[in-house]
This record gives sequence, structure tokens and C-alpha cells, in this order.
Amino acid sequence: MNAARDERFMALALEQARLALAAGEVPVGAVVVQGERVVGTGRNAPVGAQDPTAHAEVQALREAARALGNYRLDGCELYVTLEPCAMCSGAMLHARLARVVWGAADPKTGAGGSVLDLFAHERLNHHTQVAGGVLAPECAALLADFFKARRQDQRSAAQPLREDALRTPEERFRDLPGYPWAPHYLSDLRSLGGLRLHYLDEGPRDAPLTWLCLHGNPAWSYLYRRMVPAFVEAGHRVVAPDLVGFGKSDKPKREDAHRFDWHRQVLLEFVERLDLQDVVLVVQDWGGLLGLTLPMEQPRRWRGLLVMNTTLATGEEPLSPGFLAWREMCARNPEFGVGRLFARGNPHLSAEECAAYDAPFPDRGHRAALRAFPPMVPQQPDDEGAAVSRRARSFWSTQWSGESLMVVGAQDPVLGLPVMEALRRHIRGCPPPRVIDEAGHFVQEHGEAIAREALDHFSHRLASREST
Repeated sequence: MNAARDERFMALALEQARLALAAGEVPVGAVVVQGERVVGTGRNAPVGAQDPTAHAEVQALREAARALGNYRLDGCELYVTLEPCAMCSGAMLHARLARVVWGAADPKTGAGGSVLDLFAHERLNHHTQVAGGVLAPECAALLADFFKARRQDQRSAAQPLREDALRTPEERFRDLPGYPWAPHYLSDLRSLGGLRLHYLDEGPRDAPLTWLCLHGNPAWSYLYRRMVPAFVEAGHRVVAPDLVGFGKSDKPKREDAHRFDWHRQVLLEFVERLDLQDVVLVVQDWGGLLGLTLPMEQPRRWRGLLVMNTTLATGEEPLSPGFLAWREMCARNPEFGVGRLFARGNPHLSAEECAAYDAPFPDRGHRAALRAFPPMVPQQPDDEGAAVSRRARSFWSTQWSGESLMVVGAQDPVLGLPVMEALRRHIRGCPPPRVIDEAGHFVQEHGEAIAREALDHFSHRLASREST
């Protein structure tokens, strides 16, 4: 058969494998071809479908049979990124496929020649041609990266809890509305000292853009649930960590464990560990106070900035009256209800969504970060974090060469339009802000529209750059 044709159809199967990866499944994809026409596609889905038969090949066979109106697929070919197992091989033989082409060999369960070769059994009443090794390096690499990441996650998940920290029980995070993604953990970053850091990591590792989404206080990665799907559907990668002390990350018991420079160092090591490339930095609140200081250290990693309701605290300008009022409220009422805070500023949220913001903080002991962060904002020139923020301001003003988009929730009394306009003057090439009149401080709660606007903005501008 034509090698170029085989590679072309295997590339389509790889696209299905990447969709499986984005859904948290073992990345295997398949397509069924009749002549030059794809009549069925499939990707691994046993976990999501809770179906042990929901292998990529079976899914593709089912779709092809429906499309052709016949369970016999005479003359059709099936391309799959991993050598089929005995179950799938049997289904292919029953379908009377003319040919099966697989990518990476499976030395443990492969029934196309590795462990056994069902297709070569002489006593069977139908014989299907088999070819293996098409785009094998690409198919194998996708699987190897998946299992490597899973082993790392399993090792991190088993990390014992430090005596000076707390870990929110996992049951508090069950069945949260709009948050279906699998957790990922790191605990061996040097700066963590054994604390466990949680993050979301959705979409293909070789995506054209990676959106690094950084939350603030008192939120966590749940804040980005309305934006993640749009980015992933576009074929991009989304990484959203929970800062230490928030979300599913470990929570030091002592407030003085939290320092500006330490949290910044954790994020720098996190970006380097995941080796994030072609990054669009997405920030709000403390996500910006910390995140805006990151790109100057390794500018080549970063391609864009989506900045929402935040600031750079350089210690040279007075903090906004709204922020000072927020800090005073936190000092007077350290046990404030996080869910109630979100409900007041976002009346469109359901009671279950508001409760999800309370989930990480079952009691006072888990709330040290909530008490520590408001006074941590640099106010004087020699406060921790002020000097690095001034250096970051210089970087954004004179050295930033990426694309920028600013979105502002107009109802924010803390970091609203005046604060953001002042910040925009320090971001080289940043266009006027997109103002969302009905949004407040947590502008991501209007995130689906923002994500789609950001995709259009960055895709067009970055494509235009690359073409010139």
C-alpha cells in the first residue's frame, strides 16, 4: 500500500488519540476508512464511559457501521495508534475489515503480532491484512508521555503530609459543578519542601499555545472552569495550579509560612518542571501580583498575556482605597464565608457553585493563607516583593514583545478600571481594555465569552506575526 496514504490516515488517528488524552484517557485513537473517505472515528473512553469495551477501535467500528448501515465493513481499513488487543482484533475480524494498520507495538496485550497474532490464525473464516509500525515513534511518544505523567502523579499523590500542614479531604471536592478534570500533583520541587501542589493539566502537550491560569485569594483553580473547555476545544493546553494554601494543594498551618518571594519561586520552578512553552499567561488578583513577575526570568517561554483585575505592587504608589478596605475587612472578619463573597458579586452563580469555593477550607486551620495574603501585598518600597515588582514593571514597559489582552470587570471595587488603566500604561503594546460592565472582581465567572475572545485575539495576532 501507499506509505504516504497510510501516514495521512494514521495522523488522523493520532488526532483522536490526543482527544482521548485531553479527556484523561489512555491516548489511543482510531479511524475507519472506505477508499479515501473516513467513515468512522474513535478514541479511548473506558474511564469516562465506564465501559471496558469502549476502546478506540470499537468506537470507530460502531460509528462506521452506523454510517454505512451494515455491521459488515467489507473493503474498509482501520487505522489505530496502538496495536489492537484480542477483544478489538476479534471485533475487526467479525467486521470483515480488509486491512488493519497500527502504529506503536503493544508488547503486553498486542494481538497483531506482539503477544499473539489473531489475524494470522489459519482456521478463521476471514483473513485481514495487517501492517504495523506506521508513525510508530509519534504514537509511542504520546503513550510514553501519558504513562510517565501518570506515574509521577501517583508518586506525588502518595506523598505523606508534612506535620506543619493540612490537606483538605478529597471528598469535599466530589461532584463539583463544572469541574470534571483529573487532579495532578507535584511534591518534589525544591521550594515546596515536600508540600503537595495540585494543578489541572488539560489538552495536548504539543499544543500551539499553553494557557497558564493563575488564580488569586481566596479562589482556586475552580475559578477557571468556564474558560478551560474553550481553550481545550481549540486544541490548546491549559495548566492551572492551586497556589499552596488554596484549593487541593497542601495548606501550611502557620500564616508566616506564606511569603511573596516563596510563592513566586514555587511558580518559577513549576513552570520549569513542566517545561511550559508558547505560554499565554492568564492572571487575576494575586495571580497577577505573582504571575506578572515571572516572564522576565525566561522571556522565550511566553507569547501572550491575558490580564484581568490585578496590579503590580511596587511599593511606590498607594494601594487603592478598595484594596485597603478589603484588607481591613479580612483583619476584622478572618472567618468570612468565601462562598458568600462569591455569591454577592456574582448573583448568576448557583448555590452549589458558591459552595465549591468553600470546599478547600473546612475549618479555621485550613485558612492560614486567607489570613496571610492580604497583608502580604507590598505597600512600601522595601517590602518583600516590591523590588521584583518594580523590575517586572520595567520588563513589561520596555522588553515585552508578546501580545496582550486586558479584560476588566467594571463592578470591582478593589482592582477595577482605574487600577487596570494604570497597569496598562506599563504593558508595552497593550490595547485598551475590554470592559465587562456586569462583572466584578472575579471576572472569570464570565469566562466562556472571555476565553473565546482571547482565542480569537491571540490566534489572529500571533498568526499575523508568524506570516510576516
